[in-house]
Amino acid sequence: MMSSAKLGCDSGQPSSIAVQNLLERAAELWPDSPSITFEDRTFCWRETYERCCNFAEVLAAKGIVAGDRVAYLGFNSHWCFELFFAAPKAGAIALPLNFRLSTAEMIACMEDARPELLLVDEHHIEQAQLLMDACPWLKTVIYAGNGAPPESMEGYENLLSSPQPQCSFGSSGDDTLLIFYTGGTTGRSKGVMLTHNNQFTNALGGLSWYRMTERETHLLASPLFHTAAGSRVFTATMTGTHSVILSRFDVMAVMDAVQRYRINTMQIVPTMLQMMLEHPQFSDFEFSSLRLITYGAAPMPVALLERALNELPGVSFAQSYGMTEASPVVCVLDGDDHSLEPERLTRLESVGRPVFHNHVRIVDSQRKVLPVGQVGEIAVKGSNVMKGYWRAPELTDAVLSDGWYYTGDSGYFDEGGYLFLSGRIKDMIVSGGENVYPIEVENVLSRYPGVVECAVIGIPHEKWGEAVHAVVRLAEPGSATEQEIKDHCRGFIAHYKCPVAVTFVDEPLPISSVNKILKSAVRKMIIK
Repeated sequence: MMSSAKLGCDSGQPSSIAVQNLLERAAELWPDSPSITFEDRTFCWRETYERCCNFAEVLAAKGIVAGDRVAYLGFNSHWCFELFFAAPKAGAIALPLNFRLSTAEMIACMEDARPELLLVDEHHIEQAQLLMDACPWLKTVIYAGNGAPPESMEGYENLLSSPQPQCSFGSSGDDTLLIFYTGGTTGRSKGVMLTHNNQFTNALGGLSWYRMTERETHLLASPLFHTAAGSRVFTATMTGTHSVILSRFDVMAVMDAVQRYRINTMQIVPTMLQMMLEHPQFSDFEFSSLRLITYGAAPMPVALLERALNELPGVSFAQSYGMTEASPVVCVLDGDDHSLEPERLTRLESVGRPVFHNHVRIVDSQRKVLPVGQVGEIAVKGSNVMKGYWRAPELTDAVLSDGWYYTGDSGYFDEGGYLFLSGRIKDMIVSGGENVYPIEVENVLSRYPGVVECAVIGIPHEKWGEAVHAVVRLAEPGSATEQEIKDHCRGFIAHYKCPVAVTFVDEPLPISSVNKILKSAVRKMIIK
């Protein structure tokens, strides 16, 4: 039985959604069922709830008040999972930092968000020390790890075992719950403010579009500093799902976890799946427990999907399209649409249909709605859309208007209501006055046998302004020529969309922290 003290930290707004109430409910419904497994240590929902309550009280004792930011720097862990509930229970905002950023980039995020307290794991102590030196307002750094903390830090586990005064506030509703910093590949990173209502809406939607059931086992291997994985914390809590957390993605660790913990659902990007299927020890592992693999970041090449369906019989696949600003899911291509029947193959090039909790439309440069089939900017409206960018009202006003979020992505709807992406508006190639969307060319390239990865960029051209350039990695180097690749493209798309040049690479293409191919880095490889 949980004490009444542990049921405290009420926001005073019982009608408002508060994600910490989801955790309380999970502890009441499934007290002894597993909530989290990390590094061979498993907690039940009652323990996770009590730990989050206790750490909320620690935060309050450390002077954290409503609206303060509490940052986490480290790999995935149960400590990061707990922060997502402990921070709002103390009225604070959780700030998961991207550990892959350079020190300068991380300091820029810190200067923008100004967190009063930082949690750091054992792998990032040196970085944390640099942040402490550069950020004099940072009051407290707590070691979130096993073993003795460094001399300059208090230990998370030690603090949990010490009596603390009960916290008396909490956030809810449209209060900011989390700040996720975007990648910042084209400039300064932006802090996306997501609310309790945003995350609750996204989690509730997941019950339907992924057909979630109670007390399944889910693998979390993607970084929690990104909302695609971070949002799964709340979906799991809503359904009493057992989250097996890996500190980071590693092919062998993923395959071992699926077999050892009988994983039912997992979240990946296509490149991760490809790494699994190509691993020489793939056939040594048992995957019969898997029922669902969800993926995002990019449509899955048909050849890869065909292999996955053959190698993982009985597994359903679902693609989600979204962005941090939408908490993140906007559209889903569900398992029924992952069909290799010839008449349905074109659907695999789409990102599915809008989920029930938002509206999606295609607009022109004047933000007027375009008809079916016409390419324009994708706009999204719903209770999943962000509150705005942290301390950036001008940037917020540029993308939010009348409840609509203008994504910067381009695409079109077909007659069946399926959304097809054309790429980022800024990535569009204008060649001889014609618009070329890289994703359309990449989809064709991915159909060529043996193409493992590809990226299409625009390069300067004296006559046409820009020309289409393809960068391709083959499973077997030398198995295709430049002319063969060009001829293949001409069989599917207009001549002006076809690559004028092809660069073959032997090494994997550069990827971002969320495993998307970095076009900016690819462009630097080609344009010296």
